[in-house]
Amino acid sequence: MSQVATLVPEPRDTELAASALRDLGAATVATGGPIRLHVDGRDDVVMPRSVLTALAQVLESFAQGEGVTVVPAHAELTTQQAADVLNVSRPFLIGLLDAGQIEYRTVGTHRRVRAASLVRYLHEDDARRKAAADALTADAHALGLT
Repeated sequence: MSQVATLVPEPRDTELAASALRDLGAATVATGGPIRLHVDGRDDVVMPRSVLTALAQVLESFAQGEGVTVVPAHAELTTQQAADVLNVSRPFLIGLLDAGQIEYRTVGTHRRVRAASLVRYLHEDDARRKAAADALTADAHALGLT
């Protein structure tokens, strides 16, 4: 897959996804080598365990009636696609790009953002938010508010 793919569950898919997620159970938590899945009378499909973990995340979203977007790490996105992935407005994303918080390149007059750059930004942003929350918690303890 070389493009962005958005998958949206049909209403009847939510129950089936929830059931499949329950059936996968401990297999998604266990570590180890490849796994085998039996698919409708065909030979078993052998796949990396990490793929099963990704499948479980898709099933969880489907079970909640939510769609998912699959974006290869090497994909280059338009600024609108990147904003959609981050769930922010395009002008806000442009501000992040201009501030150097997310890497991008220009193609002619257009900006392209690698999906891997978005993932890196999200991890860094999560770390910043966690550090801020930890600092607030420490301040509250120091002031005797908790």
